[in-house]
Amino acid sequence: MADDIFDVAIIGAGHNGLSCAAYLAEAGLRVVVLEKNHAVGGAAISEEFHPGFTNSVASYTVSLLNSKVIADLELAAHGLRIVERPVANFWPVAKAKAQGAGAGGLLLPYGLAARQAAIGEFSRRDGAMLPAYEAALDEAADVLRALVLKTPPNAGGGLRQFIKLAGPGRQILRHSLNEQRLIADLFTKSVADFLSLWFESDMVKAAFAFDGIVGSYASPDRPGTAYVLLHHCFGQVNGKSGRWGHAIGGMGAITQAMAKAAVARGVRIRTGVGVGQVVIENGRASGVRLADGTTIKARAVASNVAPKLLFRDLVARDVVEPALYRRLTCLKSGSGTFRMNVALRQLPDFLCRPGSQQQPHHGAGIIIGPTMAYLERAYLDARIHGWSRHPVIEMLIPSTIDPTLAPAGRHVASLFVQHVAPHLPGGRSWDEARDEFADLVIDEINAYAPNFKASIIARQVLSPLDLERRFGLIDGDIFHGQLSPDQLFWMRPLLGHADYRMPVARLYLCGSGAHPGGGVSGAPGHNAAREIIRDLQPGWMR
Repeated sequence: MADDIFDVAIIGAGHNGLSCAAYLAEAGLRVVVLEKNHAVGGAAISEEFHPGFTNSVASYTVSLLNSKVIADLELAAHGLRIVERPVANFWPVAKAKAQGAGAGGLLLPYGLAARQAAIGEFSRRDGAMLPAYEAALDEAADVLRALVLKTPPNAGGGLRQFIKLAGPGRQILRHSLNEQRLIADLFTKSVADFLSLWFESDMVKAAFAFDGIVGSYASPDRPGTAYVLLHHCFGQVNGKSGRWGHAIGGMGAITQAMAKAAVARGVRIRTGVGVGQVVIENGRASGVRLADGTTIKARAVASNVAPKLLFRDLVARDVVEPALYRRLTCLKSGSGTFRMNVALRQLPDFLCRPGSQQQPHHGAGIIIGPTMAYLERAYLDARIHGWSRHPVIEMLIPSTIDPTLAPAGRHVASLFVQHVAPHLPGGRSWDEARDEFADLVIDEINAYAPNFKASIIARQVLSPLDLERRFGLIDGDIFHGQLSPDQLFWMRPLLGHADYRMPVARLYLCGSGAHPGGGVSGAPGHNAAREIIRDLQPGWMR
């Protein structure tokens, strides 16, 4: 084959694009990955945002990274090291430490007995219910894990696809009726309704409900948010389910290792080259045209950008029939997300757990969202005003377990904030409002830890608009499209195109907009590569 023609051109060097590229190259295909930014990684990058202070810029925690992808790409051999958080999560309360149940907030460690004891401070009944709840979620997560690395069936694809479509149903029907009810609950109910089946304490329900709204511009009362909770439960860290981890050096360590794995297999990676258009000839994708006008020829194109952005900006409108084009460009997106990184002189000194010397709760996911009503108001505020007046915030302080990120005695914190409207009311731009909302976020944390604001040395702020401009996260959507019931499995991104093949021949989707969805997993890239290999290299077997 001529040197200037590739088998596959991949748009975007995020973690799924790199995962896809490595698998394709292992099958003997000639692959080029094209990244508009000057570093690989997409939203999974690490960056020095202030002299001496480095942090994960957008994605910020490890849990969903697929163990098969880690092993197949030999990421540990390429420098990836993942450590576990010492404590899972901490929900502070904005009051001084005092005697009485719950005065120190809710600190959830690992280990069932310890978690029961912590929850028992708020409700003895809820503590007693925890084993059954966690067992039920584990069982449902096992069902989901069995589907993560499978290609969903395509509706309308004939008898073979119909049989394939029936497969997951048969698998579910093998479970008992109670187990089937559980799975149905998780795929259809709101996280608020689902948790009310198990728990009575408002703070306990709010603690678990957080995972149902992460990355979702939604109220905990919206049907389908129970699935988002489940989506965040099927991950593993170092072979342990239900754990949260940190990549030493930040999330960029994952994509740097993936890039090394891809290059070692022969992938060519080009950075600083934006793709302006997918070239389509005779009804087939035949390469891409770069922003500078250069054409790169390929037998196939795989897109690691959101499907809504792909068809809005990179595929000529007249090559897809109008009704289908309208559906693709109207896919639901927007995760209500605002990201900040801050450099700190000292650790937060929480009113409910005093002290700025490192304690177990400083190594947890620190979540401000103490009641179900708080979570609900945060969403309603954003819908009405454009942002939450009292936002939901998850703060991680990774420098407590990774000294490479900050100077000795100093720290970095990641702030994952919800909810914000992707587009502000009244025509106001996020460029105007960014710092105003960032100040509000800092004030909110300060109400729980009064030394926080004064300890800030520097900050990095990313609005939904910044996330779209920099990383191609359309509408600031961290999942490339909402994880709603109508955009999951055989309906992700769209019914009839769930098998990674887009409605243009030899154009594929390899990013989070495809099954199994968002999070730093590498699974969409893994799965898309398998389908591309079947089409381009049908005799190859791994």
